[in-house]
Amino acid sequence: MKVILSTPLPAAALAAFSVTLLLAQSRQLPAQKRQPTPEKVIQEHLAAFSSCDWPRLMAQYPENAELFFPNGMVVRGRQAIGEMFAKVVKPPSQGGTCGLKITSEHIQVVGDTINVQWRADAPFLAEPYRGADAYETHDGLMAAQVSTFDGAALKFKQNSGAK
Repeated sequence: MKVILSTPLPAAALAAFSVTLLLAQSRQLPAQKRQPTPEKVIQEHLAAFSSCDWPRLMAQYPENAELFFPNGMVVRGRQAIGEMFAKVVKPPSQGGTCGLKITSEHIQVVGDTINVQWRADAPFLAEPYRGADAYETHDGLMAAQVSTFDGAALKFKQNSGAK
């Protein structure tokens, strides 16, 4: 990872930045693990997400994968996706979503694209959260995902410890 700074950082900020950079680099991406069918790719994704298993999640993504989220947010490339999921697979008290259990409510298959309408439940949520994803698979991996998920729309119970 190459980082270019246009202005010098104070010593404390530079130290904090260095620790953050080392932590990000220490989380090595796992080997890719292809699944035999598009349906298996999605089953593995939903199971890995629900169990907060970062290595399993990342084993699904090729280098050129892209994830599309609401408000024009796009995460491009395996490294960036890994960094995003590293933030997701934390407890709610640390800003993550560990504990969410995803249940498919409706599935439509169109070629190698699996469209899933889903529900997320968790003990720390005040109510279930519903969304939909379109998963584009290729050669047993997750090539792209278009998701309606918006973490800011989760409704947490009071005193749940979630941020």
